[in-house]
Amino acid sequence: MKEQALTRILQEKKQAGQQIFVPYMMAGDGGIGALHGRIEFLAAAGADAVEIGIPFSDPSADGEVIQQAGERALSAGTTLRKVLDCLAERSHDIPLIVMTYLNPIIAMGIPHFLGECRRAGVLGLIVPDLPHEERSLLTVEMTGSGIALIPLVSLMSSPERVAMIAEEAEGFIYAVTVNGITGERNSFGSGLGDHLAKLKEASEIPVLAGFGISNPAQVEKFQKLADGVIVGSAVVEAFRTGDLDIIRELAGAGRRRLPQYETFS
Repeated sequence: MKEQALTRILQEKKQAGQQIFVPYMMAGDGGIGALHGRIEFLAAAGADAVEIGIPFSDPSADGEVIQQAGERALSAGTTLRKVLDCLAERSHDIPLIVMTYLNPIIAMGIPHFLGECRRAGVLGLIVPDLPHEERSLLTVEMTGSGIALIPLVSLMSSPERVAMIAEEAEGFIYAVTVNGITGERNSFGSGLGDHLAKLKEASEIPVLAGFGISNPAQVEKFQKLADGVIVGSAVVEAFRTGDLDIIRELAGAGRRRLPQYETFS
Protein backbone atom coordinates (compact mmCIF):
# COMPACT_ATOMS: atom_id res chain seq x y z
CA MET A 1 0.00 0.00 0.00
CA LYS A 2 1.39 3.40 -0.97
CA GLU A 3 0.97 6.22 1.52
CA GLN A 4 -1.04 9.14 0.14
CA ALA A 5 -2.47 12.21 1.87
CA LEU A 6 -6.02 10.89 1.53
CA THR A 7 -4.95 7.50 2.89
CA ARG A 8 -3.37 9.15 5.92
CA ILE A 9 -6.31 11.46 6.64
CA LEU A 10 -8.94 8.72 6.51
CA GLN A 11 -6.76 6.15 8.26
CA GLU A 12 -6.36 8.56 11.18
CA LYS A 13 -10.13 8.81 11.47
CA LYS A 14 -10.48 5.04 11.37
CA GLN A 15 -7.84 4.54 14.05
CA ALA A 16 -9.58 7.15 16.21
CA GLY A 17 -12.79 5.13 15.97
CA GLN A 18 -14.57 7.76 13.88
CA GLN A 19 -17.08 6.81 11.23
CA ILE A 20 -16.32 8.28 7.80
CA PHE A 21 -19.06 10.01 5.80
CA VAL A 22 -18.42 10.82 2.12
CA PRO A 23 -21.25 12.47 0.17
CA TYR A 24 -21.29 12.50 -3.62
CA MET A 25 -22.30 15.53 -5.67
CA MET A 26 -22.60 16.03 -9.41
CA ALA A 27 -20.41 18.90 -10.59
CA GLY A 28 -22.33 21.39 -12.71
CA ASP A 29 -25.79 20.30 -11.58
CA GLY A 30 -27.21 23.64 -10.51
CA GLY A 31 -24.48 25.44 -12.44
CA ILE A 32 -20.70 25.33 -12.19
CA GLY A 33 -20.90 28.37 -9.94
CA ALA A 34 -22.60 26.30 -7.25
CA LEU A 35 -19.62 23.95 -6.90
CA HIS A 36 -17.69 25.68 -4.13
CA GLY A 37 -20.78 26.58 -2.13
CA ARG A 38 -21.96 22.97 -2.15
CA ILE A 39 -18.55 21.67 -1.11
CA GLU A 40 -18.53 24.11 1.79
CA PHE A 41 -22.06 23.11 2.79
CA LEU A 42 -21.13 19.41 2.79
CA ALA A 43 -18.04 20.11 4.88
CA ALA A 44 -20.08 22.10 7.40
CA ALA A 45 -22.71 19.34 7.51
CA GLY A 46 -20.09 16.85 8.66
CA ALA A 47 -18.55 15.29 5.56
CA ASP A 48 -15.05 13.86 5.93
CA ALA A 49 -14.38 14.10 2.18
CA VAL A 50 -16.46 15.02 -0.87
CA GLU A 51 -16.77 12.90 -4.01
CA ILE A 52 -17.28 15.13 -7.04
CA GLY A 53 -18.83 13.45 -10.06
CA ILE A 54 -17.96 14.60 -13.56
CA PRO A 55 -20.93 14.40 -15.95
CA PHE A 56 -20.43 11.90 -18.76
CA SER A 57 -22.60 11.07 -21.75
CA ASP A 58 -22.41 7.28 -21.35
CA PRO A 59 -22.19 6.42 -17.63
CA SER A 60 -22.12 2.71 -16.80
CA ALA A 61 -22.45 2.84 -13.02
CA ASP A 62 -25.00 5.62 -12.51
CA GLY A 63 -28.64 5.13 -11.63
CA GLU A 64 -31.51 7.33 -12.72
CA VAL A 65 -31.04 10.18 -10.23
CA ILE A 66 -27.34 10.63 -10.97
CA GLN A 67 -27.85 10.13 -14.71
CA GLN A 68 -30.42 12.92 -14.73
CA ALA A 69 -28.10 15.16 -12.72
CA GLY A 70 -25.36 14.45 -15.25
CA GLU A 71 -27.65 15.33 -18.12
CA ARG A 72 -28.55 18.64 -16.46
CA ALA A 73 -24.86 19.38 -15.92
CA LEU A 74 -23.95 18.51 -19.50
CA SER A 75 -26.80 20.70 -20.78
CA ALA A 76 -25.33 23.56 -18.75
CA GLY A 77 -21.99 23.09 -20.55
CA THR A 78 -20.10 21.35 -17.75
CA THR A 79 -16.88 19.59 -18.76
CA LEU A 80 -14.03 17.93 -16.91
CA ARG A 81 -11.74 20.83 -17.77
CA LYS A 82 -14.21 23.43 -16.50
CA VAL A 83 -14.70 21.54 -13.22
CA LEU A 84 -10.96 21.32 -12.55
CA ASP A 85 -10.49 24.99 -13.49
CA CYS A 86 -13.26 25.93 -11.07
CA LEU A 87 -11.84 23.82 -8.25
CA ALA A 88 -8.43 25.43 -8.73
CA GLU A 89 -9.92 28.86 -8.02
CA ARG A 90 -10.42 28.16 -4.31
CA SER A 91 -8.92 25.74 -1.81
CA HIS A 92 -10.90 23.70 0.71
CA ASP A 93 -9.89 22.12 3.99
CA ILE A 94 -11.87 18.97 3.21
CA PRO A 95 -10.35 16.29 0.91
CA LEU A 96 -11.74 16.32 -2.62
CA ILE A 97 -12.20 13.15 -4.67
CA VAL A 98 -13.01 13.24 -8.38
CA MET A 99 -15.14 10.48 -9.93
CA THR A 100 -14.89 10.33 -13.70
CA TYR A 101 -14.89 7.76 -16.46
CA LEU A 102 -11.76 6.89 -18.37
CA ASN A 103 -12.69 8.42 -21.72
CA PRO A 104 -12.60 12.08 -20.58
CA ILE A 105 -9.23 11.46 -18.92
CA ILE A 106 -7.73 10.05 -22.10
CA ALA A 107 -9.29 12.84 -24.16
CA MET A 108 -7.60 15.43 -21.93
CA GLY A 109 -4.33 13.47 -21.84
CA ILE A 110 -3.37 11.55 -18.72
CA PRO A 111 -0.33 13.64 -17.67
CA HIS A 112 -2.21 16.89 -18.25
CA PHE A 113 -5.28 15.59 -16.40
CA LEU A 114 -3.23 14.60 -13.36
CA GLY A 115 -1.44 17.93 -13.39
CA GLU A 116 -4.78 19.74 -13.43
CA CYS A 117 -6.01 17.55 -10.56
CA ARG A 118 -2.97 18.55 -8.50
CA ARG A 119 -3.57 22.21 -9.33
CA ALA A 120 -7.19 21.81 -8.22
CA GLY A 121 -6.22 20.23 -4.90
CA VAL A 122 -7.73 16.83 -5.70
CA LEU A 123 -6.52 14.08 -3.36
CA GLY A 124 -8.44 11.08 -4.69
CA LEU A 125 -9.58 9.65 -8.01
CA ILE A 126 -12.31 7.09 -8.75
CA VAL A 127 -12.54 5.65 -12.28
CA PRO A 128 -15.34 3.05 -12.26
CA ASP A 129 -14.67 1.69 -15.75
CA LEU A 130 -10.93 1.16 -15.20
CA PRO A 131 -10.25 -2.55 -14.46
CA HIS A 132 -7.77 -3.22 -11.69
CA GLU A 133 -5.57 -5.08 -14.17
CA GLU A 134 -5.29 -1.90 -16.25
CA ARG A 135 -4.69 0.55 -13.39
CA SER A 136 -1.06 1.04 -14.46
CA LEU A 137 -2.46 3.13 -17.32
CA LEU A 138 -2.84 5.82 -14.67
CA THR A 139 -0.53 4.79 -11.85
CA VAL A 140 2.64 5.01 -13.94
CA GLU A 141 1.88 8.72 -14.27
CA MET A 142 0.65 9.14 -10.69
CA THR A 143 3.89 8.39 -8.85
CA GLY A 144 4.63 11.31 -6.57
CA SER A 145 1.39 13.08 -7.48
CA GLY A 146 -0.15 12.75 -4.03
CA ILE A 147 -3.38 11.53 -5.63
CA ALA A 148 -4.85 8.22 -4.47
CA LEU A 149 -6.42 5.90 -7.05
CA ILE A 150 -9.37 4.44 -5.15
CA PRO A 151 -10.41 0.88 -6.08
CA LEU A 152 -13.95 -0.47 -6.23
CA VAL A 153 -14.67 -3.99 -5.00
CA SER A 154 -17.86 -5.74 -6.09
CA LEU A 155 -19.91 -8.37 -4.31
CA MET A 156 -18.71 -10.88 -6.89
CA SER A 157 -15.00 -10.36 -6.25
CA SER A 158 -13.19 -13.57 -5.26
CA PRO A 159 -11.09 -13.71 -2.06
CA GLU A 160 -7.98 -13.81 -4.23
CA ARG A 161 -9.04 -10.69 -6.13
CA VAL A 162 -9.98 -8.89 -2.91
CA ALA A 163 -6.52 -9.64 -1.49
CA MET A 164 -4.84 -8.37 -4.67
CA ILE A 165 -6.84 -5.14 -4.70
CA ALA A 166 -6.37 -4.54 -0.97
CA GLU A 167 -2.61 -4.94 -1.29
CA GLU A 168 -2.36 -2.02 -3.73
CA ALA A 169 -5.29 0.09 -2.50
CA GLU A 170 -4.95 3.79 -1.74
CA GLY A 171 -7.29 6.23 0.00
CA PHE A 172 -10.00 3.74 0.85
CA ILE A 173 -11.66 0.67 -0.57
CA TYR A 174 -14.99 1.47 -2.20
CA ALA A 175 -17.15 -1.53 -1.30
CA VAL A 176 -20.01 -1.72 -3.80
CA THR A 177 -23.03 -3.01 -1.88
CA VAL A 178 -25.26 -4.11 -4.77
CA ASN A 179 -24.92 -5.99 -8.05
CA GLY A 180 -26.06 -3.11 -10.20
CA ILE A 181 -25.99 0.65 -10.55
CA THR A 182 -26.34 3.49 -8.07
CA GLY A 183 -29.74 4.50 -6.73
CA GLU A 184 -31.92 4.15 -3.68
CA ARG A 185 -32.57 0.64 -2.35
CA ASN A 186 -35.13 -0.62 0.15
CA SER A 187 -33.14 -3.77 0.96
CA PHE A 188 -29.71 -5.35 0.64
CA GLY A 189 -28.48 -8.92 0.43
CA SER A 190 -28.35 -10.90 3.66
CA GLY A 191 -24.70 -11.85 3.11
CA LEU A 192 -23.51 -8.27 2.84
CA GLY A 193 -22.34 -8.11 6.45
CA ASP A 194 -20.01 -11.06 5.95
CA HIS A 195 -18.72 -9.56 2.71
CA LEU A 196 -17.84 -6.26 4.39
CA ALA A 197 -16.24 -8.04 7.34
CA LYS A 198 -13.95 -9.94 4.97
CA LEU A 199 -13.02 -6.73 3.18
CA LYS A 200 -12.13 -5.06 6.47
CA GLU A 201 -10.03 -8.07 7.45
CA ALA A 202 -8.13 -7.93 4.16
CA SER A 203 -7.58 -4.18 4.11
CA GLU A 204 -5.24 -2.00 6.15
CA ILE A 205 -7.08 1.13 5.00
CA PRO A 206 -10.73 2.14 5.53
CA VAL A 207 -13.51 0.23 3.81
CA LEU A 208 -16.42 2.48 2.81
CA ALA A 209 -19.76 1.08 1.68
CA GLY A 210 -21.54 2.72 -1.24
CA PHE A 211 -24.34 2.28 -3.82
CA GLY A 212 -27.93 2.30 -2.64
CA ILE A 213 -27.40 3.85 0.80
CA SER A 214 -29.98 6.61 0.83
CA ASN A 215 -31.50 7.25 4.26
CA PRO A 216 -30.31 7.72 7.86
CA ALA A 217 -31.44 4.24 8.95
CA GLN A 218 -29.30 2.63 6.26
CA VAL A 219 -26.34 4.84 7.17
CA GLU A 220 -26.72 3.71 10.79
CA LYS A 221 -26.75 0.05 9.76
CA PHE A 222 -23.72 0.30 7.54
CA GLN A 223 -21.66 2.25 10.04
CA LYS A 224 -21.42 -0.89 12.17
CA LEU A 225 -20.34 -3.05 9.26
CA ALA A 226 -17.88 -0.78 7.47
CA ASP A 227 -15.56 2.08 8.36
CA GLY A 228 -17.93 4.54 6.75
CA VAL A 229 -20.39 5.19 3.96
CA ILE A 230 -20.69 6.97 0.63
CA VAL A 231 -24.09 8.49 -0.14
CA GLY A 232 -24.82 9.72 -3.65
CA SER A 233 -28.35 9.75 -5.06
CA ALA A 234 -29.98 11.07 -1.88
CA VAL A 235 -27.49 13.95 -1.70
CA VAL A 236 -27.87 14.79 -5.39
CA GLU A 237 -31.66 14.81 -5.07
CA ALA A 238 -31.53 16.94 -1.91
CA PHE A 239 -29.49 19.58 -3.73
CA ARG A 240 -31.95 19.48 -6.64
CA THR A 241 -35.00 19.99 -4.42
CA GLY A 242 -33.32 22.31 -1.93
CA ASP A 243 -34.18 20.08 1.04
CA LEU A 244 -30.75 20.36 2.62
CA ASP A 245 -31.89 19.05 6.01
CA ILE A 246 -31.81 15.58 4.42
CA ILE A 247 -28.05 15.92 3.95
CA ARG A 248 -27.60 17.07 7.55
CA GLU A 249 -29.61 14.06 8.75
CA LEU A 250 -27.53 11.66 6.65
CA ALA A 251 -24.29 13.13 7.99
CA GLY A 252 -25.60 13.06 11.54
CA ALA A 253 -26.63 9.42 11.25
CA GLY A 254 -23.03 8.53 10.51
CA ARG A 255 -22.01 9.83 13.92
CA ARG A 256 -24.44 7.76 15.99
CA ARG A 257 -23.50 4.45 17.58
CA LEU A 258 -25.95 1.58 17.29
CA PRO A 259 -25.94 -2.13 18.20
CA GLN A 260 -24.55 -4.53 15.60
CA TYR A 261 -26.92 -5.40 12.76
CA GLU A 262 -26.72 -8.99 11.58
CA THR A 263 -28.85 -8.81 8.45
CA PHE A 264 -30.54 -6.39 6.11
CA SER A 265 -34.22 -6.39 5.25
